[in-house]
Amino acid sequence: MTKGSNEVFSAPFEYTLSIIGGKWKMIIMFWLSKRDVMRYGELKKSIKGITHKMLSSQLKELERDHIIVRREYHQIPPKVEYYLSERGWTLMPTLEGMCQWGHLYFDEEDLDAKTFEGGKA
Repeated sequence: MTKGSNEVFSAPFEYTLSIIGGKWKMIIMFWLSKRDVMRYGELKKSIKGITHKMLSSQLKELERDHIIVRREYHQIPPKVEYYLSERGWTLMPTLEGMCQWGHLYFDEEDLDAKTFEGGKA
């Protein structure tokens, strides 16, 4: 393979990682796929360890990339709902494949070792 052909293959991969990469985006997408529509508070309670600032930031990025839709209702009290867009749903087979892989190779002992070594589990 020439250098040019490597760039052709890596560009879509890098693009996909730029959309779903990071610690929280796939978790947010997972919850939205399971619940269809969620309010901000529901997402915050469902995702352990995520800060308000990080959740807001990740939701804005996913919305900017057309992966989720933010629906705002102008009422008192204000109500905002989030759900996967059509484009977001097209990523779910990829995330489901990652979950299946995790089920095959997840080892409780590995998780315990990472926790005791000071790693993040």
